[in-house]
Amino acid sequence: MSAPDLQRRTPSSGGELRPETSGAGAFVRARAHRAGAKVLPEHARGHNRSLVLQTLFHGGAMSRADLARETGLTRVTISDLVAGLIADGLLAEKGVRESSRPGKPAILVDLDRDGHRIVGLDLSGSDTFLGAVLTLDGDLVARAEVPVPADAAQALAAVIGLARDLVDDAHAPVLGVGVGAPGVVDADGVILTAPNFGWDGLDLEGELRAALDLPVLVANDANAAVLAEYTFGGARDDVLLVRVGRGVGSGLLAGGQPMRGARFAAGEIGHVTVGTDGGPRCACGKIGCLEAWLAVPALSARIAAADDETSVLRDAGERLGIALAPIVGVLDLSEIVLSGPRELLDGALAAQTVETLRARTLAQFHDGVRVRMTEQGQDIVLRGAAVMVLSGQLGVS
Repeated sequence: MSAPDLQRRTPSSGGELRPETSGAGAFVRARAHRAGAKVLPEHARGHNRSLVLQTLFHGGAMSRADLARETGLTRVTISDLVAGLIADGLLAEKGVRESSRPGKPAILVDLDRDGHRIVGLDLSGSDTFLGAVLTLDGDLVARAEVPVPADAAQALAAVIGLARDLVDDAHAPVLGVGVGAPGVVDADGVILTAPNFGWDGLDLEGELRAALDLPVLVANDANAAVLAEYTFGGARDDVLLVRVGRGVGSGLLAGGQPMRGARFAAGEIGHVTVGTDGGPRCACGKIGCLEAWLAVPALSARIAAADDETSVLRDAGERLGIALAPIVGVLDLSEIVLSGPRELLDGALAAQTVETLRARTLAQFHDGVRVRMTEQGQDIVLRGAAVMVLSGQLGVS
């Protein structure tokens, strides 16, 4: 199959790849995150294709017999699925397994990890838009960045130009483009509002798809980041990731599934009031928003003006704990992950967050809630953008 043919194939509602039917670059979202078992016959083939891809994604190269054992599917079904996936260019045979046992050595198959690339964009920075070419394993093989223009129309043009440059630099068929963007983003990749860029009702997904003729997925940057932590960072199925930068937002998974909310604003905790005793004025005009305590510019300014840095950090950690306690109580979360400057978030701030959570939740059930820093650093949104494409195109996460 040619590279353009692969790039124009899209998943059906059951996760099975098929030629698109709604125009160039059309994209149909895959059904679910992390297929784990067989389903009803009418949905079986698409689901089982995703199950095979998921098993190989996490387990590495296997024989057809291995796949049958791991998935619970019959060898006949596995042989048929593998043949179809090889024909679609998604799997490749990797030679035979070394064995001292008699008989014909088993032929290994795996995802064609070297034959495909993903383009990821991180638009959450205040000064630069970041982009990367990534492997299917989430490794960055090329980077690029452009300054953020002041004008909203110019900002859109800069994003499209950055994406085009990265696609040209991929040197392999591009499976899709994932974008982590600031603001509130709906299920169709429309940015409902991103005040920092002056974007309101911008169909970023549609604009990029039309410009690139590739599958495109756009999500809030914190929602992208939590997917990266789930797939590449070892996060549990019930996890909240708090992303701290110019603002404060969060991404949430419950039972391994992303939560967007009725108005696509789940996780917008930055403007939750956590200062009933007053507090600093937020950029939104309210007094005592979490963002006014925790956002990097505000926190750094208070540290610079204070005699005791630790007390400032502990105060910010307490406010974060106040915001998170009802979320932990309602959703019974097991893990909180912090993403942002380690020098600010790790240590005193995180410790005070844990202490406040313990004081404000039911000890019998929530004393074990873990608060930790992500290990993925500044690449977390880019890697999350890659997970969006893997999930959307292959049913893999």
